[in-house]
Amino acid sequence: MEETVLKKVLTAATAAVLIGSLAACGGEDSVASSEAGGSSDTITMGFAQVGAESGWRTANTKSIQESAKAAGIELKFSDAQQKQENQIKAIRSYIQQKVDVIAFSPVVETGWDSVLQEAKRAKIPVILTDRAVDSEDETLYETFIGSDFVEEGKKAGEWLVQEVGTAETNVVELQGTTGAAPANDRRDGFEEAVSGSPNIKVIASQTGDFTRSGGKEVMEAFLKSNPDIDVVYAHNDDMGLGAIEAIEAAGKVPGQDIKIITVDAVKDGMQALADGKINFIVECSPLLGDQLMDAAQKVLAGEEVEKRIVTEETTFTQEQAVEALPTRKY
Repeated sequence: MEETVLKKVLTAATAAVLIGSLAACGGEDSVASSEAGGSSDTITMGFAQVGAESGWRTANTKSIQESAKAAGIELKFSDAQQKQENQIKAIRSYIQQKVDVIAFSPVVETGWDSVLQEAKRAKIPVILTDRAVDSEDETLYETFIGSDFVEEGKKAGEWLVQEVGTAETNVVELQGTTGAAPANDRRDGFEEAVSGSPNIKVIASQTGDFTRSGGKEVMEAFLKSNPDIDVVYAHNDDMGLGAIEAIEAAGKVPGQDIKIITVDAVKDGMQALADGKINFIVECSPLLGDQLMDAAQKVLAGEEVEKRIVTEETTFTQEQAVEALPTRKY
């Protein structure tokens, strides 16, 4: 009886060992299969977008979404509706979700150190796109990908200096969102470029919040309070397009009675330039998706990336806009 029980125990033990061995082999095969499928290596990116305030921003969002898909990166996307508190909330959510990398285009320059410190403590790298942050601690982010906004403002001012020569010129400025890097820098670059021309005077400046409706509203107020406006300098195409509506409603001819300079070069702006309603556009490319995904992959692989990655851009006159429009991607 005892011998029979012993045999049964040994048989069960042997079977358990064999099953365990097979299970271990099966487990290794499952892991290999999973790795071969790439699911365990998929990068997850949390992206906090400014909003959808302009045609430029819409093109920027599309570029990021399409590039993430092409690169096999899982994208968690949020729209902050141009509110800093919404972006901070989204970033904290990404930290809690333990994403691999966080990227965002900051609504304004200041007020980010606290949440970026949280990301740093969680060992989640951060990449800035389109707009910079004003922080003394550059270890809070890996790199900043985007345009040189000061240079854009300079290009706008330099064109105006050459265009008007020594003629007395009154300029009104439609600024972007108050406190935003492109608004600050495009203003500073423009001021620097025209500073040597005392005949060029900025007689009024106000934010249109980078929106077409904002540009129209502010321009209507400018026209009522300043009858002698020669030039509009708008920090983006959408505000310039809004200004065109206000100028036409006032019985004036945009591009002739009042010259218009804008920044961005989105399709609607380029069409207005080709039609002669805008006189000069400084390009600011929204197609940052490929550069962002490339930088994210390099950072997570431990490769070194430049702290500042500047996008290549140009400027457009009416003739150049006519030529470029048929193949314009945004």
